[in-house]
Amino acid sequence: MSEKTEKQSNPLDMFKWLVVFALLAGLVTANTVYGEISVLYRALVAVVVVVIAGFIAATTEKGSTFLNFAKDSRMEVRKVVWPTRQEANQTTLIVLAATLVMALILWGIDGIMVRLVSFVTGIGA
Repeated sequence: MSEKTEKQSNPLDMFKWLVVFALLAGLVTANTVYGEISVLYRALVAVVVVVIAGFIAATTEKGSTFLNFAKDSRMEVRKVVWPTRQEANQTTLIVLAATLVMALILWGIDGIMVRLVSFVTGIGA
């Protein structure tokens, strides 16, 4: 029998998340309260606070799991074979042509249906 076992959260991790949320909430509040201060200074403080909050969050279990996921994702993206510029241009032209053809077909069907409905109902369009 397989049982899902969840790890008990570390109380220190809970405290770290509370600190992170407190930092971010304080940042939003300070940005509102000190609106008269230069935007440059407020932006610099915001960047510093977000970086500090990010470092604190990264030290938690969920944060380290996210960082491992991000590293694995980056490695997978490196494995992707990206199309050349010519292939991308050709594919774009094919999509545009197919869209144009479908638009013309739908426009024609719409015109025919309007004429049929106006013929059946006797209301001119």
